[in-house]
Amino acid sequence: TPTHHMHVAMTMVLDPSTMPGGYSFDKIKDFIAKRLHLVPPFRRRLVQVPLNLHHPVWIEDPNFDIDNHVRRIGCPAPGGRRELGEMAGQIASTPLDRRRPLWEMWVVEGLKQDRIGIVTKVHHAAIDGASGAELMVHLFSMEADTPDPEPPPPTDPDHIPNEFELLGYAAASKFRRTMSLPRLLGSTAGAVNRVVQGRRDPNVIVGAAPLTAPRTSWNGPLSTSRDVGFARVPLNDIKEIKQVFGCTVNDVVLGLCAGTLREYMKGHGDLPDTPLVATCPVSVRPGGETDIGNRVSAMFTRLHTHEPDPVARIRAIQEVTAGAKHEHNAVGADMLQNWAEFAAPNTFNLAVRLYSGLGLTTSFRPIHNVIISNVPGPPFPLYYAGARMVAAYPMGPTMEGVGLNITVFSYEESVDFGFMVDRELVPDVWNMADGVRDALEELKVAAGLQPATKKPRSRSSAKAAGKSSPKGPPNGSTTTVSKP
Repeated sequence: TPTHHMHVAMTMVLDPSTMPGGYSFDKIKDFIAKRLHLVPPFRRRLVQVPLNLHHPVWIEDPNFDIDNHVRRIGCPAPGGRRELGEMAGQIASTPLDRRRPLWEMWVVEGLKQDRIGIVTKVHHAAIDGASGAELMVHLFSMEADTPDPEPPPPTDPDHIPNEFELLGYAAASKFRRTMSLPRLLGSTAGAVNRVVQGRRDPNVIVGAAPLTAPRTSWNGPLSTSRDVGFARVPLNDIKEIKQVFGCTVNDVVLGLCAGTLREYMKGHGDLPDTPLVATCPVSVRPGGETDIGNRVSAMFTRLHTHEPDPVARIRAIQEVTAGAKHEHNAVGADMLQNWAEFAAPNTFNLAVRLYSGLGLTTSFRPIHNVIISNVPGPPFPLYYAGARMVAAYPMGPTMEGVGLNITVFSYEESVDFGFMVDRELVPDVWNMADGVRDALEELKVAAGLQPATKKPRSRSSAKAAGKSSPKGPPNGSTTTVSKP
């Protein structure tokens, strides 16, 4: 919809001093053009089925023009992370043109230290986390100076199906799905029974349930505007916390998000007395499969933001996340994907537009409060067109009724947080993003990794509260955060 864009994005900071022969925008564009045949989503566009009777089909765009996709823009002075985030937010506020392949790339010049930024956005229908990682293999290298790939062999352009062919495809596809419906109904009944039995057993830990989330300031109807905030913490700190608590890296990331959101809501006098519910995307793509498209399911967990003790909070997150994984497995990894294939586009589009247009998000409890996705990245440096990647901040889509997405990406010795928000629902995203440093210090003190010292909270948190900083849990010495 005009407000529910559904593109994913990433903002990279590059050091062009490593580019052979120096930086130029034309080199970036030429680098991408020579690799387009290795990245199928960048060449394919949608063809709508007549009367929207079935899902659109992908074809290779016979009129592809790279100038429609790769553009350049200047960053306002002084060219720091906040200015780059403002540019990324503006880019993320515009829907993609469905008449062309569903991606854009903006080269942002004028950053501090003579660096450049690249903001890439791709529609979620074209890629998910697994297929996006496959794209990185073709667009990044481990050395600054690498040879160009072999050019593609000459091929005839894809045939653009006519209306009769599209209608025939829709009819055949619907027939196949109808034949598979009894099996899907049977597996769904079994999954529902397993979940019900698990929730009736008091000894079984379960995940969160949709429509049980408390209302927050960012749970409401979406606008067209987006804003972006970034944060960076050392990966080694997260690993040390993981070792102390005997949990996973993902549990620590959820704990950091919980601590960040708790202090943000306290600063606004808006902390619910029940835990926030987070949706965590889960890939259901079979191992080794990296085809174009989206193969993602969802897992619901609680963040225990109402818990003031950081140790009790992360222990509770660890427990409920394990229960959420167990429950997700009980449902079946591809259950949501299978039922989504049965959703008639016209019916689904009408439902989404009514849900948005009638403001139904304010009529009942939120389905969930926040989307949190953790994507592991490489522990070694990467190069893009010969420029060394310094940082990579991922930005997932906001959903109708949920104006906050936190996506996390580990790279080299750091963990980068990307906060994508609806600007109208979260007008101070940097106050939220700056809280990640404080949340990390809180967990390090709780884990005994650094001594507790009395110090005021960050200026951004105090500004968010509109008064002097509220007294919070003990914090340790300031964590060094590398900035581009």
